[in-house]
Amino acid sequence: MEDLQARAQMCEIGRRLWQRGLVGATEGNLTIRLSTRQILCTPTGASLGHLRPDDLVVIDNQGRPVDGGLPSSEIKLHLRILAKRPDCQAVIHAHPPTATGFALAGEEIPDNLMPEAAYVLGSVASIPFCMPGTDEVPDAIEPLLADHKTFLMSHHGAVVMGKDLTDAYNRMETLERIAKVVLTAKLLDAPKPMPDIAFDQMIRIALNGKL
Repeated sequence: MEDLQARAQMCEIGRRLWQRGLVGATEGNLTIRLSTRQILCTPTGASLGHLRPDDLVVIDNQGRPVDGGLPSSEIKLHLRILAKRPDCQAVIHAHPPTATGFALAGEEIPDNLMPEAAYVLGSVASIPFCMPGTDEVPDAIEPLLADHKTFLMSHHGAVVMGKDLTDAYNRMETLERIAKVVLTAKLLDAPKPMPDIAFDQMIRIALNGKL
């Protein structure tokens, strides 16, 4: 991806995350693969809602700065995902309030309640608590990377991957929206899953990449 185009897109996605309340203050971080050797990422201590293209950091595949300041403290998580999923070009870590509430409560977000959960999120994996910024986080997520694109991290928020930043952002926004709907259903009654035959068909379509 062109450097200038990637920088503009990252600033725009950062603003969307902030405007939607999926991050606040200096929370959250984003990465996008520029080439096989370089990655663009958000800097440490910056508000995603107020990023400028020159604020962003280019790093190599080991997380060493090539251009710009210091990368986010969660860069190890991003690097592991990008290394293990060559089909993934972008990673977003955020703190969507409702979805993070599910993570705090140890509650899962099922994928058989709404079509968007099956098509966009896939199976949402739950990651036990790990000390932020350490190798514990990528080590815990690595065994689940082959089969998941959406993760809830206990006491830590959510992380998603995508074929590009827009795809990853849509997955994060969908995660929070579905979490809100599921929470509403729980307040009214126990959520009712879709018919098995319909859910199975949706999974087949999603796996075949038809949507």
